Amino acid sequence: MTMPTVKRSSRPAPPERHHRQIQGGAARAAVLGVSDGLVTNISLILGFAGANTSPGLVRLAGIGGLLAGAFSMAAGEYVSMKAQSELLQRELDMEALELRRAPEAERAELAQLYESRGVDPAVAGEMAAEMMRTPELALETHAREELGVSPHNLGNPYAASSASAASFAVGALVPLVPWFFTSGGSALALSLILGAVAAVVIGLALARFSGRSPLRLVVRQLIVTIAAAGVTFLVGKAVGTNLT
Repeated sequence: MTMPTVKRSSRPAPPERHHRQIQGGAARAAVLGVSDGLVTNISLILGFAGANTSPGLVRLAGIGGLLAGAFSMAAGEYVSMKAQSELLQRELDMEALELRRAPEAERAELAQLYESRGVDPAVAGEMAAEMMRTPELALETHAREELGVSPHNLGNPYAASSASAASFAVGALVPLVPWFFTSGGSALALSLILGAVAAVVIGLALARFSGRSPLRLVVRQLIVTIAAAGVTFLVGKAVGTNLT
């Protein structure tokens, strides 16, 4: 009995969906931004509240911390990502130049790299020759194997900067909200409650993003948030009490 011929598609297999894209700068900046915004502003707000200042001054401090932190995070993330992408682009340009000037040397270098990873020398030579047939594929292969990057994913400084500013502002706004509607002990308690809830959410998000224990990351985020807020509250109370 003749078995039917199975036609194989020439199209490459789609990427496995259980792997998350973690190389982009925007996701990293967003996660760090929310946490930084929350911890920074709840510390600032509770520090001013501990000094027995007026609710208006606490609001002003919170708004100032939100804006200053968001702009600072955005600028820092932009400069960092821009410098990184420019450095990597320079390395890629140098690699592309070497591929044009000495293709045989680059092919031998790639084959030697495959051999060092346990590939049979003959197979390594064939693999390297195949990769070198197309200039774009050759550059991508050398960039991935030698530099550990993809020419198509050097990071987007504008996306990272925007995500960093927006996420910091979201985190910083959480403990500030009660001070727009109430004051005194009520606002202080609500800031702590909202800050704790936000810390739990951040911990759960980090656990889902990293695949680590949710309980461990939630507890860690709670400890960091509460400790920072508690220290600045006590400092504010001590300084405020001794002001003349």
